[in-house]
Formats: sequence, C-alpha cells, structure tokens
Amino acid sequence: MPISFARTIATLVLWTTSFGPVLAQVTPPTSPAPTDTTRKYENPAGVSGQAKQPWYKSKLVKATAVPALLITYGAIHANNGGFYTNEQANRDIHKLFPGYRTRLDDLLILAPYAELGLVALAGVESRSDRLNLLLVVLKSEAIMLTSTFAVKHLVQSERPDKSDKLSFPSGHTAQAFLAASIVHTEFRDQSQWYGVGAYAIATSVAALRMMNTKHWQSDVIAGAGFGILSAHLGYLTHRNRWGRQPRLPKGMGFSPTWQTGYTPTGSLAGAPGLRFTWQLQ
Repeated sequence: MPISFARTIATLVLWTTSFGPVLAQVTPPTSPAPTDTTRKYENPAGVSGQAKQPWYKSKLVKATAVPALLITYGAIHANNGGFYTNEQANRDIHKLFPGYRTRLDDLLILAPYAELGLVALAGVESRSDRLNLLLVVLKSEAIMLTSTFAVKHLVQSERPDKSDKLSFPSGHTAQAFLAASIVHTEFRDQSQWYGVGAYAIATSVAALRMMNTKHWQSDVIAGAGFGILSAHLGYLTHRNRWGRQPRLPKGMGFSPTWQTGYTPTGSLAGAPGLRFTWQLQ
C-alpha cells in the first residue's frame, strides 16, 4: 500500500507539471464589451484618418480644376498675350470665315435649357427633382451673372469690333456652358450623349461669338470657365436632398398634353400644353 500510494502521488505530480501551464493559459469565455456609442456620429463612414481621401481628390477641387484652367488661360491671353495671341486667332478665324455674320449665337445660348426641358418631358429621369433643379439653376445663374459682369467692368477689355470695352469674359459663352453643365450633371447617369450634345451647342456659341467679331479667343475660353464654375458652385452649395419630390397638396399634379382644336378658318390644329389636375379628397 505505501508503494502504490507513492506511485499515485508521483503520477499526479508529473501530470500537473506537464499540463499545468497549458491549463493556466485557458481562460473562460467572457461577454463582449458594450459598444461605445457616444462617438458614433464623429466618423459615420467608419473611415480611419489614414484612409481618408487627400485634399486634391475632394469635391471642391474636382469641381474647380477645369474651370480654373480655362479662366487662367483666358487671363494669360488677354491683352494679346500668351503663346497664341488673340490677334493671331482672330486673323485665322476670319481667313476661314471671311465676312461671316449671324444672329444665331443670340438664340443658341438657351438651347441647352431647351434640351433639358425636352428630355425631362420625354420621361428621362434626372438626377434631381424639378423643385431642386429650379433652385440650382437660379443660384447658378445668379453666380454667373454677378461674376461675369463684375469682371467685365473691372477689366475693361475692348471688343474686336471696338463697339465697347466689355469684352472679357464672354457672357454668351458663360451662359451657354452653364446650361450645358447642368444638362450634363442631370442626365450623365442616363447617357453621356445628353451632355455631349449640350456642350457641342455651347462650343458653337463660343465659335460664333469670335466669327461675329464680338469676342477674342481669351474671352470665350474664360467665359466657358465662368459658366462651368457657376454651375458647379450651384450644385456644391445646394443642401436639399436629391430625389425629394416637390411638396404639392395631395391629389395635385401636372402632366404634358397635346391640345387640338379648330382655327377660325375651320382647319384642325394642335399645340403642346400642360394639364393641371387636383382630386378632391
């Protein structure tokens, strides 16, 4: 009995020596610590400070890079400066189109807005609802008109036809490119061709202004920059939620129609119209 008891004690000592450290490392499972919700709104995207985008990839830089380049080019080439001067560009244009005059540029400045309305009436979904779109257009127009006319009166650049000293920048070109930028922003998710068509119209306005001897090349290039910049600032400073529908009374709506009727001479004629409906609740 003493020998068996001693062997049992020795076996227990050896087992404890061999497996004791392993057992000491095993800890019972614990419940997870409660989530700290006091700072959950400080970084809602969950992006660490190191993973945040650098400043040159911000929305502001992307929106202002191209307009700033266009305005800078126009400012450098104003007063017949730069590597391809205004006089050289004016001479080359009138070699290709000698004596060309037209009033088409006065009509095309709003053509991109006409495209915007027609595409919307055709049922193509735009980026923003009509109320928000109207607010963006009004804000962008205010920015463009204020900036271009202020610069015109400050610079006092003489037009090629010497009619006045309000040449730089081109207001017609700024207006056309502003409208084209809005068309592009509203429908680029549907098709890039809507924006291509609008920018083609705006470029035609810029070319016609030079062909009509109303502006130098520096005027139209800077004008394009002012127009694009105004549209981008209009969107960047707009805080309404995209896609929100106008708050019309319940049961009220608008829809395009085609009205037909007889003229005083007895012939049948038609014209586009807008139907207003209001269902009583």
